Amino acid sequence: MRHRKSGKKLGRTWEHRKAMFRNMARSLIVHERIRTTFPKAKELSKIVDRLVTLALENDLSARRQAYRVLENHKLVQKLFNEIGPKFSGGMGGYTRVVKFASPRVGDNAPMALIEFKYFKAQFEDKDQLKTAAPAAKPLDAEDKPVPEQESAMVAEAEATEAPEAQGQKDIATDHPEEPVAEEVRAEQQEEISGTESGDEDQQQAETEDAEPETQGHPEDSDSEKIK
Repeated sequence: MRHRKSGKKLGRTWEHRKAMFRNMARSLIVHERIRTTFPKAKELSKIVDRLVTLALENDLSARRQAYRVLENHKLVQKLFNEIGPKFSGGMGGYTRVVKFASPRVGDNAPMALIEFKYFKAQFEDKDQLKTAAPAAKPLDAEDKPVPEQESAMVAEAEATEAPEAQGQKDIATDHPEEPVAEEVRAEQQEEISGTESGDEDQQQAETEDAEPETQGHPEDSDSEKIK
């Protein structure tokens, strides 16, 4: 008979169940959310809710009782100093079990996610901050440009641009662009013509020097006549 024997056996002995739920409670306190089968998550929520209730009492006796389950001083310290104060004023229901739609591959076991309730609240606050983008501020009457102000601004811009344009024109008149390329070409042509005329003079001089040699000496001509 199962009189006063609550909970499910889960196909394990009492020693096996005790060690398994101790490890799962430690993992939940460390990671604040774990993924397991749906029946295990339902049984684990009862144990973790009792631990949070002890953390809300926050006395020496409660710490010793929590240590009997967790057997770790650092986890007991995190439970009482970080997790417990977040549920101050609560009356139970400190965990949430969310069942997944698809079962586990292989044995087709139903899967679920167990987490502390404040864990989801943190993500909801972050999502709200991201989605709440600042709205575009409408232009007030003071911010709207007045036609008179626009005309005055345009006149000032033109007045500032006019001296700059005049200065550029003065620079252009003081230093006009000279036809440098044409002068260089003319000098090159003069040099070429000068070299050609010099070559012709040298050729004429060489021909004049060569003519007496071909005509012969006058003495030879006289001697031939006498003969």
